[in-house]
Amino acid sequence: MPEILLHSMLLHFLAAALYAGLAAYSWRSAALGTPGLRQWERILLLVALVIHGITLAHEIFADGGMRFGFSVSLSMMIWLAIALYWIESLSTRMEGLQMLGLPLAAVCVLLPALLPGQPLHVNSDSLIFRSHLLIAMLAYSLFTLAALHALLMAVAERQLHKGRLSPLLARLPALMTMEALLFSLINVGFLLLTLTVVSGVFFSEKLFGKALSFDHKTVFGLISWFIFAALLLGRHLRGWRGRLALRWTLSGFVALMLAYVGSRFVIEVILGRAA
Repeated sequence: MPEILLHSMLLHFLAAALYAGLAAYSWRSAALGTPGLRQWERILLLVALVIHGITLAHEIFADGGMRFGFSVSLSMMIWLAIALYWIESLSTRMEGLQMLGLPLAAVCVLLPALLPGQPLHVNSDSLIFRSHLLIAMLAYSLFTLAALHALLMAVAERQLHKGRLSPLLARLPALMTMEALLFSLINVGFLLLTLTVVSGVFFSEKLFGKALSFDHKTVFGLISWFIFAALLLGRHLRGWRGRLALRWTLSGFVALMLAYVGSRFVIEVILGRAA
């Protein structure tokens, strides 16, 4: 058991070191005016993702059961977000996102090793539960990417209004292109979030062993859904864009994080008990 634990810790630190090294190199490249992923960077990032994925599998399916606390949630969300970024960057210019996403990944990959999740007290072998969990994590990951994208746009827009753009952001695509990509992420994320909410409402008893209750997790989840629904409706009917769209995006993301990750953090770390 100690050998297995040591092996797991080494994998966590190896993935974190790869993410951190690539993040530092991406910041240096951007400062020199040569951002973007080179072929060897793509390969190293893929290696980091594979190692990160192995650590997640070990943390989630430890001891023959299933663990899924706030640290594993964050780690899986950022893993999926970086994986989606890696895939999308093959065909779309997404320079800049790695400068924000990779440092975050370096931190999040270590969290499950430092703060192991609690065993799930639900029917984790259920196909409905696993489908619900996968869809929810994909939705969270897309909104994580969208939030990072929105932050990058906000910084770039502020610098443009001041009449100067730093070398770190000079090679970003045009703001209109970035905005189109942002809403593509939000559209797909909203569809997955809707499926998550619907499956949670209609299969609550099978998923969690009890009827749907309006606790803080449900309330914040619904608030997030309404925020993103209002954003997409405002975009369609009134052409919302720019700072207004960015504020709504970040507000919806914060509500979404409070729905599960925030509540699990309070329960597991502050209160020190399982849900």
